[in-house]
Amino acid sequence: MTIAILAHDSRKELALQFCTAYSGILSRNTVIATGTTGRMLAQATGLPVHCYLSGKLGGIQQISARVACDEVDLVLFFRDPLKAGNGSGSEQNLLRLCDMHSVPISTNIATAEVLLRGLDQGDLDYREGIHPDIAEPLPVHRAVC
Repeated sequence: MTIAILAHDSRKELALQFCTAYSGILSRNTVIATGTTGRMLAQATGLPVHCYLSGKLGGIQQISARVACDEVDLVLFFRDPLKAGNGSGSEQNLLRLCDMHSVPISTNIATAEVLLRGLDQGDLDYREGIHPDIAEPLPVHRAVC
């Protein structure tokens, strides 16, 4: 499974602590993240993390594009509910795309824990059939991502 991890600046330490505690589960999956969060996560946990741009420089949009292409199975977004501008267009777009593509997303630590425990128990195994089969040509009506 591919797990995307994003964190607002005020939640990065919480995200690192959480990911350290759940590094066993994360290590059995592919982890992608926005730039700063990903670099901090890789350094703190030793996990291989594919880093995109920093969230403010387009990383949220890059991860959103992966969600839109059905290449992400789970999103852990450690959001600061008190952050001014929390409803930024790129963040709202990520939430909308997760809804459209039925990608489980957490926006707080409690939901993140439930999702990772569910992943570990096999509750998200249905996601394996959602990924597009790269070996076969895509139908003409589907956009190539």
